Amino acid sequence: MRTRAGTAVVAVFLLLLAGCASGARNDGPVILRFQSLAWQEESVAVNKELVREWNATHPNVKVEYVQGSWDSVHDQLLTSFEGGEAPDIIHDASDDLADFAYGGYLADLTGLLSDRLTSDIPRRSWRTTAFGDGVYGVPFLQEPRVLIANSTWLAQAGVRIPTPGHPWSWAEFRTVTKELSGDGRYGVAWPLKEPVSATLNLSLSTGGQLFHRGADGRVTVRFGAADQVVPRTVHDQVVVDHSAPGSTLGSGGSDTLPGFFGGKYAMVPLGFSYRQQIVQQAPKGFDWEVLPAPAGADGAAQGVSPQTLSVAEDSPHKKEAAAFIDFLLRPKNMVRLALGDWMLPTGTEALKDPALHTARYGWATGTALAAGLSPAPAQTVRGYPEWKDKVATPALQSYYSGAIGLGELRRRLERDGNLVLARYQR
Repeated sequence: MRTRAGTAVVAVFLLLLAGCASGARNDGPVILRFQSLAWQEESVAVNKELVREWNATHPNVKVEYVQGSWDSVHDQLLTSFEGGEAPDIIHDASDDLADFAYGGYLADLTGLLSDRLTSDIPRRSWRTTAFGDGVYGVPFLQEPRVLIANSTWLAQAGVRIPTPGHPWSWAEFRTVTKELSGDGRYGVAWPLKEPVSATLNLSLSTGGQLFHRGADGRVTVRFGAADQVVPRTVHDQVVVDHSAPGSTLGSGGSDTLPGFFGGKYAMVPLGFSYRQQIVQQAPKGFDWEVLPAPAGADGAAQGVSPQTLSVAEDSPHKKEAAAFIDFLLRPKNMVRLALGDWMLPTGTEALKDPALHTARYGWATGTALAAGLSPAPAQTVRGYPEWKDKVATPALQSYYSGAIGLGELRRRLERDGNLVLARYQR
């Protein structure tokens, strides 16, 4: 009897201790971990400033800034999800969310976000983070691909300068790059170390989709005529016209800048945010400008995978995390984030800011392209990362270098690609 009583006393004592500990946690502020992938100095500074501003005005909900890296974010997040250590607020890109959303790692934000935020961001942008019946991220920054051009070179050649309202067609672009080439110089340099997203996103302008979802919801790859315009243009510039060097096909965007500054290439297709590097690195007196990417029958359309903010499903403080996201993405704050990352905000109010409509550094050109940005074709395709790495990347690299022809490229993308996707749709 005494043993049972003693056990009961110990049990009550332990419950009291647990209650005291729990009460201590409840009495203190909620702590949210915000993992940011900002990497440019300006962008990191803005993100940290916004965290400080939130903490100064929200004594009951404190945010801890955690630095992440784009280079390893997918694997790092997967490990943290499976280990139960995921940050509450997650910075990522929309094309990385599908497997996490379908896997139950991300919270459905439906009903958690303010009406202001949900109505401010266009529906086409929300489609980039919608999977099934839920919304698993807030798209907030995006960048079109543009042509960074040597203004002096283009002026001397007398070619027509494209505008967002009257861009080059893909055929005209090919003709222009031939006119600009010769004597060891090239009209364009394609940095295609990661060729898949560039190819698919630019192909939206020609009506390309590549991924087709049937009535049963299953996705298959079909490499049709509209999908072939952009790959054929790049291939012919490298292999047929010699207006683009094969040596840059395995390069990243930054790798082409020395040659661009040195007068080896007239133009380089790059993401809009590369302008910051160009401002920092261009030689004194180097005259450059931002031109819209070529367009096809569907106009200046492009696919984009916006940067996103999500909430972990395991977070015990989803409402507080959503409130912090709402704060980060108030129009003025969204503009600050966009300027810090040299990208475009998704919000319609933020896009009206005069700072994004100046001719300086091509801001106005980029902002004029915002209306044509749509979800990247692969946004909701399960298995896309494996298809991209194992099938599409080596196939496109082989085609662009001239190692295989268009027929073999089609066979690899469709035959091998559909085998990969089928495993994710059983």
